[in-house]
Amino acid sequence: MATNIKPLHDRVIVKRIEEGEQVRGGIIIPDTAKEKPQEGEVIAVGEGKRKDDGTRIGLDVKAGDRVLFGKYSGSEIKLDGEEYLIMREDEILGVIERAGAASGGKKGGK
Repeated sequence: MATNIKPLHDRVIVKRIEEGEQVRGGIIIPDTAKEKPQEGEVIAVGEGKRKDDGTRIGLDVKAGDRVLFGKYSGSEIKLDGEEYLIMREDEILGVIERAGAASGGKKGGK
């Protein structure tokens, strides 16, 4: 897996989630919508950018997050026979929240 590489600064390593896996997660991307944002899982994250005073600005995403990114985002890399994308955090369009967590917070207490 991508444990052999650590991204630098504000870069993240993402593994694409194929169409079959997207159906399991409740998101279906039809063939006609291939140019729309893609979905993946964050495998590893860098430590963040350094500010002028030397402190780091941490990333908003973490390993295990499911994210959306544009079709042409990042650079494709191959590690141990697996294909991944390495991209800057600002190329990530959003983090997909778990369905169970999202439905529980809407109605409030009983």
